[in-house]
Amino acid sequence: MADQVLDAKGLNCPLPILRTKKALKDMPSGATLEVQATDPGAVKDFEAFCRTTGNELVESRAADGIYTFLIRHTN
Repeated sequence: MADQVLDAKGLNCPLPILRTKKALKDMPSGATLEVQATDPGAVKDFEAFCRTTGNELVESRAADGIYTFLIRHTN
C-alpha cells in the first residue's frame, strides 16, 4: 500500500509528471507514491521520469483505461 495517492486522471502530459514531482518533493526518502493517470503516454513518461530522477518505479499496471504507477522516493 502506498504512503500517498495522487489522482492525475484526466490530465495530459506534462501535468501528471509535474504533479508527481511536486508530491515527491514533500515526501521522505523511502516513501511510496501511487499515481493514477489516464493519459496513455504516461507509461513512457513515468519510466523516463524515474530513470532520470533516480526514483524507483516499483510497479506499473493498466486496467480499464487507468494507468497506475507505484514510485518509491529515493532522493
